[in-house]
Amino acid sequence: MRNDRSFIELRARERAHALLDDGSYRELLDPFEGIMSPWLAPQGVVPQSDDGMVVARGTINGQSAVVIAIEGTFQGGSMGEVSGAKMAAALELAAEDNRNGIPTQAVLCLETGGVRLQEANLGLAAIADIHAAIVDLRRYTPVVGIIAGTVGCFGGMSIAAALCSYLIVTREARLGLNGPQVIEQEAGIEEYDSRDRPFIWSMTGGEIRYESGLVDALVGDGINAVKGAMNDAIAKGVPAQNRSDKYAEFLARLTNFDTRQQADTAQIKQLFAQEVK
Repeated sequence: MRNDRSFIELRARERAHALLDDGSYRELLDPFEGIMSPWLAPQGVVPQSDDGMVVARGTINGQSAVVIAIEGTFQGGSMGEVSGAKMAAALELAAEDNRNGIPTQAVLCLETGGVRLQEANLGLAAIADIHAAIVDLRRYTPVVGIIAGTVGCFGGMSIAAALCSYLIVTREARLGLNGPQVIEQEAGIEEYDSRDRPFIWSMTGGEIRYESGLVDALVGDGINAVKGAMNDAIAKGVPAQNRSDKYAEFLARLTNFDTRQQADTAQIKQLFAQEVK
């Protein structure tokens, strides 16, 4: 695979291949296993043989690693019972490896709108398992999250992103708790126009999230750039304090924001100006 290719244009399986050392890729529960959601077909939705979740074992710079990549083109990367269980189990196994003296790194390629509505309760339970698994694993090794494509990372999986030890984004990426269409539906188009792409990216795009200190690295769309940022994050080791441990500071800032006004890029930068990247 040419390393000057666009990382965003890669499918989930190609992203996992690109991040692992050449020749080390070994997929767990691949499409030939036929592990798919039992809930989609009864609702008229065509399932996918891996449920849109790629779990690959291999090495990164010669050290044992797991790369978990969500396929954003299948159901918007949404999380259901099967896909969520695959991610949670892979993280739990990585934590067990570390406890048993086998250092195992973890990288998450997050391309997801959050829980899958067709199996909401099961998906929500799986996302909770993912959160717990990340918090467990990050005690032993950095959990590196990568958000690259325009699907972005929203819903309960945005919390998973926030729990990662380090978070890498491209300018094309988006990150937020609620997606633009959800906010528009609840607050009205005057408050949040989901079709206004420049506005959406100015509020939730990779660049503003980096400038706000909510992510650790902003990279260009290239395999080498993404891999370089991933390697830098892994080399830093387990952070002395995780971003999620700073919740009191973030809550204090949000509490002081005047919600009677429409937030914009300048106000977001000012709100998080003291955050050290």
